[in-house]
Amino acid sequence: MVFVLNIGNTNIQYGIYSNGGFESIQSCPTSEFTTSIVPRSMPIACASVVPRIDKLIKPFEPLFVSDKIKLGVDLSCVDSSTIGADRLANAAALACGELPAICIDCGTALTFEVVDSNKRFIGGAIAPGRDMMRKALNNHTALLPKTELNDKIPEIGTTTVEAINVGVDRGLIGAVKEIVQSFPITACRLVAIGGDATFLCNNISNMRNGGEQFTMLGIVEIWKLNNQGK
Repeated sequence: MVFVLNIGNTNIQYGIYSNGGFESIQSCPTSEFTTSIVPRSMPIACASVVPRIDKLIKPFEPLFVSDKIKLGVDLSCVDSSTIGADRLANAAALACGELPAICIDCGTALTFEVVDSNKRFIGGAIAPGRDMMRKALNNHTALLPKTELNDKIPEIGTTTVEAINVGVDRGLIGAVKEIVQSFPITACRLVAIGGDATFLCNNISNMRNGGEQFTMLGIVEIWKLNNQGK
């Protein structure tokens, strides 16, 4: 039994893993996190990209996902000291399934993790997510509005709002396809996770939704590797 935390820039997932599965996975905005959700009576495993939250939970002595512990993937192809814990957990989750494989994590940013057939994490890519791109257009122009996410993309924008949605959303789909094709592996499994996973799966034919537990299960696998025999 282990309490698992996936701490992202926007949201935090958490839940108890026991008897081969999660009882439930809950989430809260990262800005609203308090240590009251952290149990005192069981081990804790955590993947975090938010140092402020790390300081809050450090007294609970969690296992922090990092390149300094066993991950189940070979990191010799990358500068692992620069790679976020969430991406390491995604790579660990990929390594538990059919390889080679690519994970596209659709959070605040869009991250790509690539694991080859030898369980080597060979690299990936990072791009702004759909909502971040909308915010950038709004923040850095005088008149362009912040548009809402909408999975129905018009063929062409007949208004400014539609034009932004076409540019951002079709641009993102095209970027994902181009980035995946640029990677030095072929015939691989494609997994989308995060808030825009369904959007990508609906628009890219060979992509599958990894579900809300994907990164959390990667954290669990890492926790198991580092607690064998204990």
